[in-house]
Amino acid sequence: MPLDRSRVRPVVVLLALGALAYTAWVLEVVLHTGLDPVQTYVSELAAADQPLGGLFRATDLTAGALVFCGAVWALWWCDRRPWSVVGWWGLVLFGAATVADARLPLSCAPTVDPGCAARETAGLVPATHAGHAVSSSLAMAGALVAVVALTVAARRYGRWAVLARVGPLLVVLELAVTVWTLAAIAAFEAGRGTWSLGAGQRAQVLLVAVWLGVLAYAVSRENRV
Repeated sequence: MPLDRSRVRPVVVLLALGALAYTAWVLEVVLHTGLDPVQTYVSELAAADQPLGGLFRATDLTAGALVFCGAVWALWWCDRRPWSVVGWWGLVLFGAATVADARLPLSCAPTVDPGCAARETAGLVPATHAGHAVSSSLAMAGALVAVVALTVAARRYGRWAVLARVGPLLVVLELAVTVWTLAAIAAFEAGRGTWSLGAGQRAQVLLVAVWLGVLAYAVSRENRV
């Protein structure tokens, strides 16, 4: 049953703003970051030694907090069917882990700084590097759970028509670029180059943001979570 719009509106606004904040890395197109977007981790934009690191840490923190709050609000009012509940919990994990990401920045940029890469391999970097790896993995795991589960919910429960229509394509694309990104990370860590790691990871996070925007729009159109 549709809810009062005042109960759904916070979810729509929070998710839409979270999606926007999560694409703040595109500012590298107009800002001089010194990092190659095709080869470098997105997280390296927010590294402690980067001149614009503070800006990108702030936008990551904002994105995570917005999505976390939107997902928690949705859980309060969602219909309690399994796919919906699992999906919203996935977004809770994504939001919380993205906040943690922002609070556990890399100290340097290993893909462009051989010294940083050597220290990372030798275990001579701050513990935030290990923490960041964990939080980044949890964030993407949460995002993947949400993308799949809420898209399935849209189709199985006959709701959120826009998401039901567009969601499957976004799921396939998200899974494909995730495989690319994981393979590129493995290649980099094995000393075999970056395999266009940056391009794959940027496609990965961009698709999550697009999916969040589609979800927010779908919820706004049908007035239910």
